Amino acid sequence: MSASPQVGEPAPDFTLEGTEGSFTLSEHRGENVVLLFYPGDETLVCTRQFCSYRDRAEDFAALDAAAVGISGRDVASKQSFTEHHGLTVPLLADSDHKVAKAYGVYGRLGTKRATFIVDPDGKIAYVNVHALGLTYESVDDLQAALANLPARA
Repeated sequence: MSASPQVGEPAPDFTLEGTEGSFTLSEHRGENVVLLFYPGDETLVCTRQFCSYRDRAEDFAALDAAAVGISGRDVASKQSFTEHHGLTVPLLADSDHKVAKAYGVYGRLGTKRATFIVDPDGKIAYVNVHALGLTYESVDDLQAALANLPARA
């Protein structure tokens, strides 16, 4: 597994297909972007994580950041997961794991649970890679992480 990009480094650009169409990171310059890497659709902790964002959709929308979930499997799996649970965060299919590898969060057991915040200039502003993946960042955690980002010059 390669190292994760660190705070202050350029975020690796990518384009992935997902539940709301194509998503290209560089097209979101000028805004904060939250990348939520997760192990898999319909798994216990991942379901709990994305349902918690759905249950607090108003607070999640107030984050003032574009947010996407990223994991393996194809778009059909993401659509099924979204429809089954009424999820509100767009999910992206990293079927070949290239994006997870570029962010250093793909290993023997698949994609690790991790959060990266990319700032409006396209640089990594926040990194949290979960050692075991049994916990995730709540809406409150994400609000705090975004609030603690340095102000733009």
